[in-house]
Amino acid sequence: MFWNERSRTLSGLPTCASGWARPRRGTGEQAVKVEIYSDVVCPWCYIGKRRFEKALEAFPGAEDVEVIYRPFQLNPLATRAVQPSAQVYERKFGRPAETIFGPLTQAAAAEGITFRMEDALATSTFTAHRLLWLAAREHRQAEVKEGLLALYFTNGGDLGDHEQLAEVASAAGLDREAALVFLASDEGVEEIRSELAAAAELGISSVPTFVFDGRFAVQGAQSPELLLETLTRVAGRASAAAGRD
Repeated sequence: MFWNERSRTLSGLPTCASGWARPRRGTGEQAVKVEIYSDVVCPWCYIGKRRFEKALEAFPGAEDVEVIYRPFQLNPLATRAVQPSAQVYERKFGRPAETIFGPLTQAAAAEGITFRMEDALATSTFTAHRLLWLAAREHRQAEVKEGLLALYFTNGGDLGDHEQLAEVASAAGLDREAALVFLASDEGVEEIRSELAAAAELGISSVPTFVFDGRFAVQGAQSPELLLETLTRVAGRASAAAGRD
């Protein structure tokens, strides 16, 4: 879906808790909120993240764009058990994993990302999404998101291992020991379940999905040019609406 206005407003989206979003530095322009639904084992989500960042760099009002990463699970039935991702891909698509990994690796390389999917380990991503929930409260969500994606796609890490997740958190500027305490608790569990249910209620079925100001959606790892055009259009509509108030 390129430039589509949703048939209904996304009123079911979970409300972002106070302080979740990075503070706006205020240029006087109307702020734009972008909610990105994605999973940390989705190759196109990593590629789409990089393309969105390029669009954001080219957008004149970037400092007034509020970016929130929302959870989605490609395999909600995945357990904590760890297995080579190659096996998962082969079962799902019925062909050798290298025939799938090759094109994905090339697409990632074009965006400056190194994929080593032959080393990737499949497991439940629920705990990783909980860490992103924590990171949002500390204004480090984008940094933790990048670290989780690199852990899976580049470093062959285990997305369910608390020690490895705490290292990601620490590298992103969070307190490592506090992250371990959080991961060992049930904090954020119900919130992530609620956000996943809300995504399903909204009809989010493929990722990445970029939702702009709760009204416009772009699905897939679209080009920076398309994402920039969408940002520009949404910002223009927001400014025009603000001017009428």
